[in-house]
Amino acid sequence: MRRDLEIDLLRSFLAVAAHLNFTRAAESVSRTQSAVSLQIKRLEEIVGRPLFDRTRQSVSITPTGEALKVYANRILLANDAALSQIRHPEAEGRIRIGAPDDYATLVLPKILSVIEAEHPRLQIEVVCENTPDLLRMLDSRDLDIAIAVHAPDAVSGQILCYEPLHWVASPGYINDPDDDLSLILWPPKCISREIALESLRQTDRKWRVAYSTRSIGLIESALLSGSAVGVMEASCIPDSLRIVDGQVGLPPLTEVAISLHRSNEEAPNASHVSATIHAVFGESLRSAMRDRLTG
Repeated sequence: MRRDLEIDLLRSFLAVAAHLNFTRAAESVSRTQSAVSLQIKRLEEIVGRPLFDRTRQSVSITPTGEALKVYANRILLANDAALSQIRHPEAEGRIRIGAPDDYATLVLPKILSVIEAEHPRLQIEVVCENTPDLLRMLDSRDLDIAIAVHAPDAVSGQILCYEPLHWVASPGYINDPDDDLSLILWPPKCISREIALESLRQTDRKWRVAYSTRSIGLIESALLSGSAVGVMEASCIPDSLRIVDGQVGLPPLTEVAISLHRSNEEAPNASHVSATIHAVFGESLRSAMRDRLTG
């Protein structure tokens, strides 16, 4: 019986565990769906137990899969850190990373701590903007790396994860369906705003945008006033707000795709910094959510 867990198998395993969808997992690791399925089969043969329960409609992770996920994350982090440190032992200079404010607040602190541990001489600059502005900054070489949010049918870059969108409001929010729906949203051109407004246009519900900002903290504060609803990705919803999907005439929302982009003329060290982000993004997201639940 084999006793080694291959790195490539673990990467594909974690991708399936994150997406619970073989097609999306395959996209995220740049392989075909059939190749990823074969990798999972090989890994299940190595561990001797099923890692996923699969039906035609869904994929769920087994208790064995959950246990392996903990070790797989540790193994990949150690592997990537070792390679990065050996290949670039004296990495230095400046790397400019851009992200929307919600993801910059939620996951970048944990990601940056990993980068700092691997490359203590690198100088990291963080820019918070909406996705269209971040992509323009990449094109103009004002950024080296960007974390961007896309509609699921308009994905570009290297996929990090998919996230469901939810309508959110304060715990005490009450709204008469006959009243105009007050909205607190991200600025124009932000994809979550566009998805929310397009979904409302398909209904008879009257609405108005009462307030918009690119700050997740200001959106939370405004929603806590209790007079409006907003839209957030599942991982970004703070404990102070509640999900109100399906209430007061609110239509269903689609999900969004989170992806990683690099400048065409990337700075030295950008490739292995982006590799670190790709390797630790999912675990950083889950860790941030656990911290919120237990904090």
